[in-house]
Amino acid sequence: MAGKDVLDEQAGGVLDPHAPNPPAWARMPAADVVRRAAEPDTGGVLRRRKPNIAPVVRVADRYLVGPLDLRAVEFPYLLEFERCRFEQPPDLRQARLAGVEFRDCSLPGLQGRNLRSDNDVQLVSGTVVRGTVDLTDGEIHGSLVLRDSTLVAVDGPALHADRLHLVGALLAAGLAAHGEIRIAGLRSGGNVNFAGALLDNPSGLAMNANGLHVGGNLHFTIDPRTGVAFRSVGQVFLPSARVDSDFSLRGAQLSPRREHSRPVPPDDPFFDPNAALVADRSKVDGNVNLDRGFVSTGTIRIVNAHIGGSLRLAHARIDLSGGQEPFVERVGAGAAPPGPYPDRALHLDGTEVRGGIDARDMRVAGQTRLVDVQVQGSVLLDRAVMSNRGGDALEGRRFTVGGNLDGRSLLVFGSVLLPGAKIGSNLDLRGSRLLAPGRYPRDKSPKPSLDLRVAHIGRDLVCADGDEPFSAHGEVRVRRAVVSRELNFHGAELGNGRNAVALNAFGVQTQELRLDVGAPPRGRVDLRHLRCASLSDNERFWDAHGRIELEDFRYDALATPIELDDDTEVMRRLRWLRQGMREVYRPGPYDQFAAMLRACGNEEHAAAVLVEKQRRRYAALAEGARLARPGIQVWSWLQRWMVGYGYRPTRALAWLIAFLVLGTVWFALIPRPHEANSDDHLVWNPVLYTLDLLVPIVDFGHKNKWTVPGASQWISATLIALGWILATTVAAGITRMLRRTS
Repeated sequence: MAGKDVLDEQAGGVLDPHAPNPPAWARMPAADVVRRAAEPDTGGVLRRRKPNIAPVVRVADRYLVGPLDLRAVEFPYLLEFERCRFEQPPDLRQARLAGVEFRDCSLPGLQGRNLRSDNDVQLVSGTVVRGTVDLTDGEIHGSLVLRDSTLVAVDGPALHADRLHLVGALLAAGLAAHGEIRIAGLRSGGNVNFAGALLDNPSGLAMNANGLHVGGNLHFTIDPRTGVAFRSVGQVFLPSARVDSDFSLRGAQLSPRREHSRPVPPDDPFFDPNAALVADRSKVDGNVNLDRGFVSTGTIRIVNAHIGGSLRLAHARIDLSGGQEPFVERVGAGAAPPGPYPDRALHLDGTEVRGGIDARDMRVAGQTRLVDVQVQGSVLLDRAVMSNRGGDALEGRRFTVGGNLDGRSLLVFGSVLLPGAKIGSNLDLRGSRLLAPGRYPRDKSPKPSLDLRVAHIGRDLVCADGDEPFSAHGEVRVRRAVVSRELNFHGAELGNGRNAVALNAFGVQTQELRLDVGAPPRGRVDLRHLRCASLSDNERFWDAHGRIELEDFRYDALATPIELDDDTEVMRRLRWLRQGMREVYRPGPYDQFAAMLRACGNEEHAAAVLVEKQRRRYAALAEGARLARPGIQVWSWLQRWMVGYGYRPTRALAWLIAFLVLGTVWFALIPRPHEANSDDHLVWNPVLYTLDLLVPIVDFGHKNKWTVPGASQWISATLIALGWILATTVAAGITRMLRRTS
């Protein structure tokens, strides 16, 4: 070939280096490579490809027998072997070479510990190594190229390159490795590329890259030349890895090891025995891409890591079910859907993501764990399916998101646990379905479908209808959460009747509360100590199958105000209150309703609400009493019709006038009574006498002057009692009207 010199090239055809019995014509002592390079007058003439480039020693179509011993030798030549078969592993330990290339060769191993190469080290174009390629502690000032080669481990790892230093890149596209790829502590100035590679080590680690440092991108992706995806059988182990740009497994296919080198520690609940990828404490300055057809049948574990860009999981599939998970709501008749799964599918505890997380259309069978994860951007879970029936589908305690957390049309089998979460903007679960919630291990009681206890949401929490209604079969728990703008359950379907609580919003603080649900909640609703400025509801909400707890539930106004003349709406809302409280008397909801009406200037309707409150109060008292029940009922009836329980002072004034007229008529018809005191002489006046009886405190001088006999005495006593009741009611009502604060 032009520009190259071939040693001892003889007629005899092209050697198949992978055939077990090479022909005799191809045999050549391996020592001749070194000898003829050092003694060019023996027949080998060395030529340079270009000026200032080391001479090239090229050997083609040879079966090299004996040792190729360059140990601790400074050999300033580029070695090229094409279609060569080696009887013994070449020994390049402690050697200093200009470079070496094996193209379509067969080797029983390669000994290159502490090798120094001024140019590339290449095993390419169908080269097969049955044994270990040992480049431990080597230094290569070019790249390590393993493109389209095959490494088969015999005793030890397939590639052993601990602490290898590469000035260039590690290029292993199309590599097939049967055994461990061990590159712990490797440092690469450029990319590390395993696109389209196959790493097969089902009994252990497919790749051990603990402490790997990549100066460019780390790629385990689809090979663009062939369209073949990266595949691994065995664990890809990348703890404490450092990647200066992107870490991409786009389209990759990962499977965990089938055997474990060490038992599962019983005291470590966060150990993932079936992890396909482990990248704990890794630091990636760019994006982490596990999307566009990425598939894993084992746990993806990236714990306490730092991601400078975004984490992309769109269209990823992490399936721990062995293909049994249907990822649909309805399965065939008689088929029992799988779950819960014993392992976590996606484990990201403590990881910091400086960008966002894009997991749209993701499919996960197993738990997704996001405890103490911090995301500065937004998290997108639209149309994702997360399945862990009877367990925790998503656990994200103290999960922090700087932007939105969008889960529109999300389908979840299991519980979504986000207590203490902090969402900078919106948490949008519009049109999502949360089914098959988990259970607590101790007593097997149901967990909530959505747990947002003590969460802080910067704008809206939307659990409303979208393409279909928002549905949660278990409890929606937002206890003591702070939602800065709107808590929205418009069109929602809460509960399934098998859990006691449908909605727990105890102590929530928000500006707008929308409870205009699509169907009556199938369970108890807890709104105690909730604070909101505006309330929007409907009759379906108040028709909940369980009782609605309303103690200290406060709202400043209704989204649709009640008109001053709309008595029907007030009566309807009072009926809703009774219906929601299951006819159990609680004074607080009536006081709150009346206070809201009074604050809006609707005094008459506020009085109607308080009258209804007192009616319910006396009904509850009568129900709890036995002997005194008739008296309580009569007393309640008298107060309601005579004075409106004190909230209708004009009615009391009308009764006073009526009793004044009746008393006057009565006392005008009786004979003139006797004077009780003869010292003072007054003219008998039935009007003033009746008025003196009815008006307490004020004395007109007639009540004690005259003595009436017979029935008139009882009528006088009755008028005095009625006067005290009615006059004090009028006084209290006038005082309340003047103060405008009660």
